[in-house]
Amino acid sequence: MGSSSSSTKTMKKPTKLVDAASWYCAVVLLALILIGSIKANSASDEPAVSRGNHLLNRPCDEIYVVGEGETLHTISDKCGDPFIVERNPHIHDPDDVFPGLVIKIIPSTDRKL
Repeated sequence: MGSSSSSTKTMKKPTKLVDAASWYCAVVLLALILIGSIKANSASDEPAVSRGNHLLNRPCDEIYVVGEGETLHTISDKCGDPFIVERNPHIHDPDDVFPGLVIKIIPSTDRKL
């Protein structure tokens, strides 16, 4: 009976060691992921200001997603497309524009900011 008691004690030590090693590895892995994420975000050379899923220095795409605080008038001025309502029959009321609304735009070449 003495031998089974001593084998139980020796089994607990390696288990504690394995648990400690796995926690250590998890913390190191988490730290590496966070460091990589921070480096990736700080290495971005594009401006962080966005509106309507578009960066302000990029031209308007044909498919445009309305952003917070935008109106059809501001989008029309930004993209140079005065016929947004005519090209989007799903817009029944030009005043009822909300963030996330997808609209079709025919961008012009001389865009205003």
